Amino acid sequence: MTLTPLLPLAFLEGVDPWILVFSLVTVGVTIGMGFWSARQSKTASDFYVAGRSVSVGWNASAISGEYLSAASFMGVAGMVMSSGYDALWYPVCYACGYLFLLLFIAGPLRRFGAYTIPDFAEGRFDSPVFRKIAVCFVLFIGFFYTMPQMKGAGVTLAYIFPGLPYWVGVVLVGAVITLNVALGGMKGITLVQAFQYWIKLFAITVPIFVLVSVYGFYGSHLQANSVQPAVAGAVATGDAARTLETAGEIGRKPLVEKAPKDDKWIAPFGPLTTKAVNAAAAALPADKRPALLAEYQRPYSLLYTYSLIIALVCGTAGLPHILVRFYTNPDGVAAKRTTMWVMILIGIFYIFPPVFGVIGRNLMPELYTGLAGIKGTDAVVLKLPTLLGQRFGVLGSILSGITCAGAFAAFMSTFSGLLVSMTGALAHDVYGRMLRPQSTAAERMRAFKFAAVLIGGVAIGLGCFVEPLEINFMVGQAFAIAAASYFPLLFMSVWWRGMTMKGAATGMLTGGLCALAAAALTNFSTLALDKGPMGKVFAGFAPLNAFWAQHPLLRILCEQPAIWAVPVAIGLMVLVSKLTAAQVPRDIRLKMLVLHAPEQLGLKQEYIQEHSAGAGH
Repeated sequence: MTLTPLLPLAFLEGVDPWILVFSLVTVGVTIGMGFWSARQSKTASDFYVAGRSVSVGWNASAISGEYLSAASFMGVAGMVMSSGYDALWYPVCYACGYLFLLLFIAGPLRRFGAYTIPDFAEGRFDSPVFRKIAVCFVLFIGFFYTMPQMKGAGVTLAYIFPGLPYWVGVVLVGAVITLNVALGGMKGITLVQAFQYWIKLFAITVPIFVLVSVYGFYGSHLQANSVQPAVAGAVATGDAARTLETAGEIGRKPLVEKAPKDDKWIAPFGPLTTKAVNAAAAALPADKRPALLAEYQRPYSLLYTYSLIIALVCGTAGLPHILVRFYTNPDGVAAKRTTMWVMILIGIFYIFPPVFGVIGRNLMPELYTGLAGIKGTDAVVLKLPTLLGQRFGVLGSILSGITCAGAFAAFMSTFSGLLVSMTGALAHDVYGRMLRPQSTAAERMRAFKFAAVLIGGVAIGLGCFVEPLEINFMVGQAFAIAAASYFPLLFMSVWWRGMTMKGAATGMLTGGLCALAAAALTNFSTLALDKGPMGKVFAGFAPLNAFWAQHPLLRILCEQPAIWAVPVAIGLMVLVSKLTAAQVPRDIRLKMLVLHAPEQLGLKQEYIQEHSAGAGH
């Protein structure tokens, strides 16, 4: 009887040793630093807010490492390649969101003093009920955000080990990160995330510098996309002739059928923002399509763009795993300085992923069809450096290994932060404040470890379902949910003393749940189109695609709900708060002083001690 070879050995066939080594080193260092840091985590404060002792430099690096997720490292490049220059709104707004956070939220939030955002919600309105609502949205936003990180993990492992099922990568990486968080909590991952930011910056910059020195600079690749070669070939004069010459110099490959045409890809209102109208036009007879496109394409594209900008800028100020980081600063001044440095660090990083997308369109168009072994263009950052192997042998493998290490650092650092924020919500808010308020610090730390394993398991399960979806697209929708729920809560609570608990709860629930339902519907209908197993699982939502084709405006409003969900949330907060003005907290003047007065007055410490004693800490 012949024995089948062992499964792990079968997957080692065809694995590039350099890629494997760099990836294993990154994972090994991450686990090692996690174990080392875990020994430093001894109190509940260490697990939840790293003892409130993280310096500005370390915290800025850690926040940047946590924020630059798989969507930033892989998704931005993949979306620029697939959707053109409309996708540049993602990196621009990812960075701009921190300006809003710096100006309006970071300092006051830290001065209030808490472990979690639900802590702030209860303390601001003296309402244990509101804490429960806030906990739910920590989990909603967190799980929505973990799915693209798990997609990044599955894609990267499938690239390293050709033939490895997508779900295996999700499970392996998810288990490693869950272990790290369960061991050390916030203090355990702070050092790891700060280290991972610099790994990601190194991994995104070095391959780009080598690629442009060999295959031409960014401007050359951009010029090659300025005129369609098929059109330019007929009349090769002027700019068209120079474009063709440039395309030859950089070794541009012919585009595949699924790739967007050059004139659509490089111009505003490209494939990303016009897809709803284009799908509606495709369902009409050919003679009626031009009229529809002429009337609706531009206004609908503008609507999509504005909604995306609102989601990304406001959503940044509503992400629980980012906001909780400011509680690790010693004071509000340090929190604002940290935010300023985060803007600088992530701004530098975001210069480079779009360059990968532009070069990948010219040199690896096969990614549009999935013929390279990975679905979609999200793998362009991983695969593009391998082209150098054709000229320099092992150098291509080394650079590809570096980008794989960066990808690991990307989804591991962000998933770690998400896991800490969601675990903190369960262990501190649900267990420590609702179920067992008299529990000891040791019991809460033990609950943190159990909650980390539970949340990690659920996140892994959800990650197995999202392989057909684009990483950056999923993250954008998580931002939309945060923009419609936590952002209105924090912004209005910090700056308007007339806000009541009922007003805040009504606006947050309505806006957040509407955004969540709308985003889920569009994702389910997209998954129904998958030709693999996900298409069968979500087959019941397939008729929605015909509905979207007939109603492109509704598709845009569901796919990008921030443009209506955020105003609805804020409007309801104002309206209901006005109707319940008698229920404004009696100590609102003191609370507003705590939020806005300089730390030198000592109000922060006095308020926290008073509130903690009253709350049964």
